[in-house]
Amino acid sequence: MTKFHKFRPGMLAAVALLVSAVIVKQSCAQNRGVESTVQQKMDAIFAPLAGAHSPGVAVLVVQDGKKLFGRGYGLRDLRSLAKIDERTNFRLASCSKQFTAMSIMLLVHDGKLRYDQKLTDIFPEFPGYGKAITIRNLLHHTGGLQDYETLMDQADAQNSTYPFPQHWTEDHQIQDAEVLTLLEHSDRGMFQPGTKWYYSNSGYVVLGLVVAKVSGQPFRDFLQQRIFKPLKMEHTLGYERGKNEISNRAYGHTREGNSWKQTDQSSTSATLGDGGIYSSLEDLAKWDEALRTNKLLTKEEMQPALAPFSFADGSQPRWPANSDRPEGSPALYGFGWFLDSYKNHLRMWHYGETQGFRSYIIRFSDEPLTIMVLSNRSDITPESLALKTADLLLH
Repeated sequence: MTKFHKFRPGMLAAVALLVSAVIVKQSCAQNRGVESTVQQKMDAIFAPLAGAHSPGVAVLVVQDGKKLFGRGYGLRDLRSLAKIDERTNFRLASCSKQFTAMSIMLLVHDGKLRYDQKLTDIFPEFPGYGKAITIRNLLHHTGGLQDYETLMDQADAQNSTYPFPQHWTEDHQIQDAEVLTLLEHSDRGMFQPGTKWYYSNSGYVVLGLVVAKVSGQPFRDFLQQRIFKPLKMEHTLGYERGKNEISNRAYGHTREGNSWKQTDQSSTSATLGDGGIYSSLEDLAKWDEALRTNKLLTKEEMQPALAPFSFADGSQPRWPANSDRPEGSPALYGFGWFLDSYKNHLRMWHYGETQGFRSYIIRFSDEPLTIMVLSNRSDITPESLALKTADLLLH
């Protein structure tokens, strides 16, 4: 006769707990296996890009607020052979614009500035065409200010009378105040503010100057006190040669044949608001967390930054023919961020490109995912690398 064991309630609970633990352990092991496979695929995207003696790239992937992947490839400095890691500081180039925009938003939060204020309200000496340009126009790239690099070329060619030398070089770089002077020597903008969209480095240089004027302190100090220090971004800075130093600095490079040339600085490398910030993956992870958790501004205060500009008739701006984007495709821009979708996933993103550096930051909102790619070489396209990485994770 078969003998049955009689289980007491406590014994049943213990067995259930044991079975549950086994299932959880197996599930965790499976998840680690999947995660490991994804990380291997990510590594396969970036590892071929940099050798032991070349400049390289750093990549960070944050998913659901946790670091999924972070790695450096190649060298930050070919002279010292120092390797790239998560603490290497790269020039962000135009990815700096998100910090300039946040600075303006903090001043609005303080009650010291309004988005509808005119450029001439801040700089009364600015020519009459500035009376129609608002702070919001500058944030959205709809102010119509002329490109300062074009004005630099014109000043060089005309040999006009300015309160500074007209010839700028790597050693004699144009400063923010000189950009403002060039704009003040113009009697008109490129178009009536708000009627067209034109990506404007001039506008973001001026926004940095607005921050300095309204706050009463240098823009680099405002960044430090209101953004970098509160977020413990201890090695991020608005770089000004001779006034501060960059730790763990990556130097920019350009390939020439089979060798590399250091191309770290140009005549326009000293401007701040449009592209002068240096940062690392480690610090940018803190910035990403601050945006995700609204540490600096409330969710409501962030809404203007996340609303892409549209014209008065409701139509969307389009990329012009001379851009690196498909002509006629939507150019949706908020405050310091492009805002659109990728494979039906909402995203905010920005690229940075300057002599010797390329950068790209993308943040998906519907599936909490952030990918950052920073490089100190000009022969790679961080955007395509970031999107290949996103393809491994988006559902």
